[in-house]
Amino acid sequence: MNDGGGPKGSGSAPAAVEVGVRSPPAPRPGGGWDGGMTSQEIREETSRTRDETLTGKVALVTGGSRGIGAATALRLARAGADVAITYVSGEEAAEDVVRAVEARGRRAVALRADFADAAQAAGTVERAVRTLGGLDVLVNNAGVGVLGPLESLSPADVDRVLAVNVRGVFLASQAAAAVLPAGGRIITIGSCMTQRVPGPGGTLYAMSKSALTGLTRALARELGGRGITANVVHPGPTDTDMNPADGPYAADQAAMTALGRFGTADEVASVVVFLAGAAYVTGAEYAVDGGHAA
Repeated sequence: MNDGGGPKGSGSAPAAVEVGVRSPPAPRPGGGWDGGMTSQEIREETSRTRDETLTGKVALVTGGSRGIGAATALRLARAGADVAITYVSGEEAAEDVVRAVEARGRRAVALRADFADAAQAAGTVERAVRTLGGLDVLVNNAGVGVLGPLESLSPADVDRVLAVNVRGVFLASQAAAAVLPAGGRIITIGSCMTQRVPGPGGTLYAMSKSALTGLTRALARELGGRGITANVVHPGPTDTDMNPADGPYAADQAAMTALGRFGTADEVASVVVFLAGAAYVTGAEYAVDGGHAA
């Protein structure tokens, strides 16, 4: 979920900046990015081989209109699942994802929901169930980040980040737990900053994402008796339009990984879809970070 935003803060302290944590791919030379998937991208996606491991399943991906969320929605569809996604803005991008899922013969729906609103976060699961007839996989992907010096972060910044990144995930997971059948999955997108914070400016974001590790382990214990698993995936530097692999800060970020490069949204999504089909993995953290924490 990307809420845009600009510099925040007061006085002489450097400003905190709210950033969209997961975002669409950076513009391609000669192609460009128009807020959604291009026709060529849809054709390429729909031509890929299906693996069908999730046939008959229904998945909900929050923040699924772009970036890691969109890649996950398409991977789930390739595996046979019907998919609901949420978005805050960028309806066109969300509808592009829906069309790509439908082109694979799967059902899809885009639901507008702001996870900063507690009622919307909790109610999204019910809306997805009502539309697609059930729920088997919840992917908690929606998130925001406010990055900046500690002294620049306001109480409003704290409330916003914790509302979306922690409370929203808890409420969606709580609602999902009430309807998931045996074999259900809760998969949450964390951050490599839960395992290694390489520099200043990440206190609030790292705190919010670290909370998800504790939540995931507790969910695994609470729901394991019903055959429901809960896991968290920690992406490292990932190529998106908000943090492109050819951006001004990219070289330093890539150098922090053992592989020396950014990851792609699809590389993260592949691990999410693996976990959607894995029955004996729960309470686990998966780092898809190119060795950022190594």
